[in-house]
Amino acid sequence: MVRFLSWLITTAIALAVATWLISGIYFDGPTHGMEEIKHKLVPLLLVALILGVVTSFVKPILTILSIPFILITLGLFLVVINAAMLGLTAWLAGLFDIGFHVTGFWPAVGGAIVITIVTWIVDGLIGESR
Repeated sequence: MVRFLSWLITTAIALAVATWLISGIYFDGPTHGMEEIKHKLVPLLLVALILGVVTSFVKPILTILSIPFILITLGLFLVVINAAMLGLTAWLAGLFDIGFHVTGFWPAVGGAIVITIVTWIVDGLIGESR
């Protein structure tokens, strides 16, 4: 249970940083102060959960099917796959009316890169407690 919670919080932090840094990734609602935190905390955790499910079940299938592209691009195609996972997460969040949006391919690529880097950093900081 502790491992799941640390993973969920790590993913939520990475998503929050991506929404802060990438202009094409955002949540609906207030944009400043405590009202923003109150309004967006639960949606942020829900989107982190959706992203985790998508990454766990869909990404391995896409990765296996994309092995030739991954090899040709020396692994850079994995960024495209991660961007697709973020886009799929936004689409699923829209189905559940969560209010999370990714406005296009390039914001998804930027968000995927930011989420990967922030996850590495946060995992490095709290990795010992897992």
